[in-house]
Amino acid sequence: MSPTAARQVAAADLGPYELVVRGRRVLTPEGLRPAEVAVRGGTIAAVEPLGTDLAGTRVLEVAADEVLLPGLVDSHVHVNEPGRTEWEGFASATRAAAAGGVTTIVDMPLNSVPPTTDLAALEAKRARAGRAAFVDVGFWGGAVPGNTAQLRPLHEAGVFGFKCFLTDSGVPDFAPLGPEELEHDLVALAALDALMIVHAEDPGVIAAAPPAHGARYADFLASRPPRAEAAAIAMVIERARRTGARAHVLHLSDAGALPMIAAARAEGVRITVETCPHYLALAAQDVPDGATAFKCCPPIREAGNRDRLWQGLTDGVIDIVVTDHSPATAELKAPPSGDFGEAWGGVASLQLGLAVVWSAARARGVALEEVVRWMSPAPAALLGLTRKGAIAVGRDADLAVFAPDEEFVVDPSRLHHKHPITPYAGRRLTGAVRSTLLRGRAITDVPHGTLLRRGDA
Repeated sequence: MSPTAARQVAAADLGPYELVVRGRRVLTPEGLRPAEVAVRGGTIAAVEPLGTDLAGTRVLEVAADEVLLPGLVDSHVHVNEPGRTEWEGFASATRAAAAGGVTTIVDMPLNSVPPTTDLAALEAKRARAGRAAFVDVGFWGGAVPGNTAQLRPLHEAGVFGFKCFLTDSGVPDFAPLGPEELEHDLVALAALDALMIVHAEDPGVIAAAPPAHGARYADFLASRPPRAEAAAIAMVIERARRTGARAHVLHLSDAGALPMIAAARAEGVRITVETCPHYLALAAQDVPDGATAFKCCPPIREAGNRDRLWQGLTDGVIDIVVTDHSPATAELKAPPSGDFGEAWGGVASLQLGLAVVWSAARARGVALEEVVRWMSPAPAALLGLTRKGAIAVGRDADLAVFAPDEEFVVDPSRLHHKHPITPYAGRRLTGAVRSTLLRGRAITDVPHGTLLRRGDA
């Protein structure tokens, strides 16, 4: 009996699967290939060559112009609930995620009230998310001055690691760590093999720079110079080297820091790094004055810097691409003055991240497989989510049907984010998510996301 026939007999013995997805282009860990994906109990039970004719109670045929992708994993999302739900919330954020092919998010600990710096705050956040999540949701804990004793309990409760700032976070209840406080917490986290994720900008460099003010983007850019990132990252590397702790640099915008990161990693320092769609697709030269939708910290830098970030990705120095979805109300994000000093910083892009990165990637000749690797299996690996990030047997059947050649113009009114403010408004993008499945079930108007804990198999 041939191997294919043996597989067919085995499938028949098991009876129909609850779902079979068939497509000519299915992105598996081995690459794009024609395949049939069978789902049982929300888990991928078989991946077989197209034509095996696996039996399914439901069958989904992926069209010729579509690719079946693993659901994306976004480890950098600000949901802001509870406390600032007028900015965003679990219902709106996870709807936006699903519309963008994202099936797992991990929520940042600040901008909610209270911040996730102790167990009570974590449980309050879980209670809100559990009722409203359309995709799976995990949580970061926060590391702030004075809460070192809370790190182990939060770790044991299942947070995926701890976020700290090295400069002002913008909210008074999430204060930055100084260098000695950072090292103190890294020692504690090294004992747990827990991850510290760092907003790495040096407060002294920023204090010495011209303050952000006015509607000229060039003035805002000058207020957050590249050396602020470089100095902070150098300090993180040194403290990670001394403590042996795992550190992750968030939202890298300064490509000049890449050589030191590569060198540190080569000598065994446990450091990883991410960048974001807006740093890969936008450039300072193209930001209109007064267009505060483009404001984020660290800032969108010049086109040459953007090119070097792409090189860092293709060289493997940058590990993942995640959105840093950071929404705010129109009053905060878009003041009538257009003053970059007054506006809240952050780009809301959870629904658009894949299309933004793929549009920029294909223009550079970068394959879809690479884009998906940076946005799904790589962040899943960073988080230790062994059931996410791949179309493979034993993984959750989190899937996205993606049309890589379909073009569309970003219409803010069609976004699921609570506030449709976006620097991509009116921008023509390529690549549309046509449907998203969470554990084999289509995401509809009834939320069925689950809450994830570190160590979930």
